[in-house]
Amino acid sequence: MRRKKRYQSMFQEKKKTVTPEFVRELFSWLFYTVIAVFVAFVLVLSFGKRVRVIGDSMETALYNSQSVLVDRIIYRLTSPKRNDVIVFLPNGNEKSHFYIKRVVAVPGETVKIVDGNLVINGETVVTESGKYDKMEEAGIAENEITLGNGEFFVLGDNRNSSEDSRSANIGIVKIGTIAGKAWLSYGSKEGKTGLIE
Repeated sequence: MRRKKRYQSMFQEKKKTVTPEFVRELFSWLFYTVIAVFVAFVLVLSFGKRVRVIGDSMETALYNSQSVLVDRIIYRLTSPKRNDVIVFLPNGNEKSHFYIKRVVAVPGETVKIVDGNLVINGETVVTESGKYDKMEEAGIAENEITLGNGEFFVLGDNRNSSEDSRSANIGIVKIGTIAGKAWLSYGSKEGKTGLIE
């Protein structure tokens, strides 16, 4: 009988410890844990891709062997814009490494390279003095190209040392081959980390 009373009193004591405040605190803890896991998932999905710069085609914005973080969500919400630095697989070839280039023309625009200069919609694009060299090779842009829906023309910043949309094996970049926007670089020789412009 004593043993039964002792078990009943232990059970009642345990029962008393499960108070409404405890239940609220437990649900609050679970809620914040779920929110933290969701935020972590979104961050990994958005910025979890890291690619390495191969070659000098994007100097002086990016250097060989630097690491670049890729925003993989932005182009699900909006389209690439002129001057965005994008990460893509040429022709969607998954056996290739990721290319990193700058968008110079967007859907609906015409592109041509005349006397080493970029011409968009019939107008020569004038950039900051000395920022880009005149292009020695026009490639497929020797003839005017009209970009269709979801098509982008890209160039490397170091234009005479870049394989880009001028090359027939890369050509026009289609939206479906774009992994995302390059937004942060790190690991340069100088140890610099910075947003990509």
